[in-house]
Amino acid sequence: MRNGENIVRDKLVEVSKSSHRVIIPVYIPNEEGYYKDAYKVFEICVSSILKTSNSPVKISIISNGSSDAINTKIASFCNTNAIDELIITTSKIGKINSILKCLRHSKERLITITDADVLFLNNWEQAIVDVFNAFPKAGMVSPVPMYRTQLRLTSNIWLRYFFSNTLKFRPVKNPEALERFAKSVGWPNLSNKMKDVALTLKSKSNIIAYVGNSHFVGTYKNEVFKQLPKEDSLYKLGGNSEFLYLDEPVLKVGGYRLATYNNYAYHLGNKLEDWAEETFKTLEDSKKEYNDYDIIPKLSSSSISYFISEKIFKKLFYIKSFKRFAYKRKGLNKEQLHNFTNSDFL
Repeated sequence: MRNGENIVRDKLVEVSKSSHRVIIPVYIPNEEGYYKDAYKVFEICVSSILKTSNSPVKISIISNGSSDAINTKIASFCNTNAIDELIITTSKIGKINSILKCLRHSKERLITITDADVLFLNNWEQAIVDVFNAFPKAGMVSPVPMYRTQLRLTSNIWLRYFFSNTLKFRPVKNPEALERFAKSVGWPNLSNKMKDVALTLKSKSNIIAYVGNSHFVGTYKNEVFKQLPKEDSLYKLGGNSEFLYLDEPVLKVGGYRLATYNNYAYHLGNKLEDWAEETFKTLEDSKKEYNDYDIIPKLSSSSISYFISEKIFKKLFYIKSFKRFAYKRKGLNKEQLHNFTNSDFL
């Protein structure tokens, strides 16, 4: 029997204003062995976003088959209203399917998708917005510049700027950050030839962006995800899942994959090192001001442009002589040409 009337009947939904959502999939089955520091790393990831974002971002966390003990810890972020959304799945549905649970209904203009082991630095959000404003065709921007991404799903950029000095190799802005990433994935060091120059775009307003990026952390324009496959991913991790759901949709709307010229985040891996904790302690609390990111230029799909850049022009770079010609035209000297055209990172 119903007694009385529900106090929320006919009440309008109150929505806090935000133009930016951050989605974080996380899987932590325990805190032993490989996962010993995993929750501490994840906690720093979320806390660094809360400290350093320039606008009131909404954070969505999707716990994909994590243990009950871990889920209880994650829920503490909800108790303090630090995050907007927590989704817990008891079965292990995989990284991409976890993201899709939130992504398919996200309405914010900008959507950042990040792994749970990323430490965000001050001004990362503003730096990304600057790139979006400087390059209207940008579809995804990462706050972490990477080495040798000049041919990583960037054919549309090469096609547009092949005869323009807007696109050229320039000195790496922050070689120490490239070294830090290499170590985070288990490499002892990064050779000098991997961190001397990188392919970049320079806008009329003198904003420089790296060409290409890695999808462990990146911010997308919302319209990119209108190109998502209708079905869920078949893979828990790997396969073609990240290409189909995070990479190809950018290209299908004619978007460029770029990264900030300087480094604004670190990949931590599964081990929390002293330098990461010290870096986190130095972060300043950013003032949160609402920014209407709807003014950022929108993208529209173009099947013709996609076909020309991805199915025709891209194949030219499989020809070594053409690749050398293109790289030389964009500023590489003889030694650099040898390093870039005889590398496994192309």
